[in-house]
Amino acid sequence: MYPLLFKLVFRRIDPERAHHLAFGWIRLAARIPVLRTLAAALLAPRHAALRTEAFGLRMHGPFGLAAGFDKNAVGIDGLAMLGFDHVEIGTVTAQPQPGNPKRRLFRLVADRALINRMGFNNEGSAVVAARLGARNPVFKPVVGVNIGKTKVTPEAEAVADYVTSAERLAPHADYLVVNVSSPNTPGLRNLQAVGHLRPLLTGVKAAAGAVPLLVKIAPDLADEDVDAVADLAVELGLDGIIATNTTIAREGLGLTSDPSLVKETGGLSGAPLKARSLQVLSRLYARVGDRITLVGVGGVESAEDVWQRILAGATLVQGYSAFIYEGPFWCRRIHRGLAARLAESPYDTLADAVGAAVRKEKAA
Repeated sequence: MYPLLFKLVFRRIDPERAHHLAFGWIRLAARIPVLRTLAAALLAPRHAALRTEAFGLRMHGPFGLAAGFDKNAVGIDGLAMLGFDHVEIGTVTAQPQPGNPKRRLFRLVADRALINRMGFNNEGSAVVAARLGARNPVFKPVVGVNIGKTKVTPEAEAVADYVTSAERLAPHADYLVVNVSSPNTPGLRNLQAVGHLRPLLTGVKAAAGAVPLLVKIAPDLADEDVDAVADLAVELGLDGIIATNTTIAREGLGLTSDPSLVKETGGLSGAPLKARSLQVLSRLYARVGDRITLVGVGGVESAEDVWQRILAGATLVQGYSAFIYEGPFWCRRIHRGLAARLAESPYDTLADAVGAAVRKEKAA
């Protein structure tokens, strides 16, 4: 029924308005005890074989929701009800900000993709920290918090800006993510250069204390820059790298949507990002091996996509854009398909499968 609902309702509504409408329904369902219990039983059945451990945290499975859907930590229970094993909220900035002017979210339906230039619209780290601190969870997924730079903060003051958010949010996060890879905050991607990234990650790591710390990188980095970030993450003792954020690329992706949509500025996510994100993930695993945890995201649509990310080195896998096109049964299909692939594979556990394709290629 969801494809029909998408075609007849959501597709005819402005994408950002449709997001708020659908998210409102999810949150409402999670507040009704009988409804959330039935929904969780139907949409989030557990598969013992998929149990996963990352950052010392135990999860029901490896599949989670990427940052961007729940920017202000208002719907974690509802998202867990749908079957996400972990939920990454944000991006959260030190100061509240409205984001970029609307329209700022576009569907490329023919390509199963999105373009967004949201600009980190959020209520600020003080408000989000208070909300997380007051949360009385019904469900208990692992909750990650993704932090970014406030738009008005000069690049020279970026470290202090991130540290402020880290100090406020770390006590309420299962893990923290430093986002330096969104294309929608001017100058942000400059912080991916190792010379800028080293003091930033050092400062945030000190502020985070014992909370696991990850960095999220762009798919547009040159291969040598991917290697440099990987080496820095190992050197600084980071807990993980998320690969990858959205892309500013358009050429070479085989896009078939209306050119007027394709030319919209912002970060492209969804199916066209699949190949490059997988390539970056494989390169990272070849570089760091098991020394840090990798999270694969970008173009993930199916159980097969999740399985390929695991074989390429990801312990955890995230999705977002396909959620818009697949609907509330998405996690259920992912989990069932992934359990079937594991059962058919030569691996006893998902942990055994992590990086297997890369190791096999290196050994050949």
